[in-house]
Amino acid sequence: MQTNLLKRTHPNRKRMQVARGGKRGKTSGRGGKGQTARAGNKRRPEWRDIIKKLPKLRGRGKNSNKTVKTNLQKPVVVNLRALEGAFKAGDMVNPVTLIEKGVVATWSGKIPRVKILGEGVITIALKVSGCTISDSAKKAIEKAGGAVTDYTEVKISYPKKIPTKIPTKVVKK
Repeated sequence: MQTNLLKRTHPNRKRMQVARGGKRGKTSGRGGKGQTARAGNKRRPEWRDIIKKLPKLRGRGKNSNKTVKTNLQKPVVVNLRALEGAFKAGDMVNPVTLIEKGVVATWSGKIPRVKILGEGVITIALKVSGCTISDSAKKAIEKAGGAVTDYTEVKISYPKKIPTKIPTKVVKK
């Protein structure tokens, strides 16, 4: 054993430092004098006043871009060009069949709302139901010999489970 390797089993306890040399002396970490140094210092949070000044959802003035139906997601847009490539003449077009054909993907595991727009040309007769549809798309589908049932008139019975075999390839719109 060498003397330079000896260690004490009980080193000296450090003395509590007081005042400016210590960690909790003089002002005890409260900074200087004043309101913040006193006991019971609890000021009103500034963000609460900011929240109070924000406009509420009353009326339509400053909140004109807000809607009552905030929980609804925006509909998925499908153009006539995509329907022409994915469906055959006489097929039914609704959100479920659009998912099965791979034109539309599910939205967080749910069947999304679909809107059909009139971009592109359609030459086959399709039966469209359960989708919102633009006027130009409706005219084009009816001109091709198809039929359109309004979104408000029809109620599609959606399957309890979405088809497990959903194509990964999505048709270009």
